[in-house]
Amino acid sequence: MIFQTERLFLRKMEAVDFQDLAEILQDPQVMYAYGHDFTDEDVLHWLDRQKTRYLKYGFGLWALVLKETGEMIGQAGLTMQPYLDQEVLEVGYLLKKRHWHKGYAREAARGCVEYAFRQLHAEKVYSIIKADNLPSQRVALSIGMQKEAEFTTRYYAGDMLHYLFSISASAREEKA
Repeated sequence: MIFQTERLFLRKMEAVDFQDLAEILQDPQVMYAYGHDFTDEDVLHWLDRQKTRYLKYGFGLWALVLKETGEMIGQAGLTMQPYLDQEVLEVGYLLKKRHWHKGYAREAARGCVEYAFRQLHAEKVYSIIKADNLPSQRVALSIGMQKEAEFTTRYYAGDMLHYLFSISASAREEKA
């Protein structure tokens, strides 16, 4: 286990998580922001990329597990993501559609930010969110992030407007 929150725990993803991960990545409603249909091969590549991140950085996207049932309901974690000419530490989250609107994304994102500040001693944590992804923007704002910039980036479906949200360790401490 990486860490736990009130209702969730996060752990490294393993090969046995393939079906749960496929349910997330192959749901067009969940993945609309990516503008790409994921094949089984894409899901396997995604899983392998997380394992590589665990080895390289000591973190990545982790399995998001509901304590009450043991079900993997999504993924959340920290990744290094390109932003302009640098890489930033980003918190990210994706949940199975049936687990939306229950506060799990907010709970997991808050836990990931705390992990970044306490365990990784990060000065700042970011979230890169597609401009029309209002639910993710609400999550970012609810955990104290603020919109810092707008930029265009290329994904599978072409150029897309994104917002960069962030929270700094010092700002979080001031609010505490």
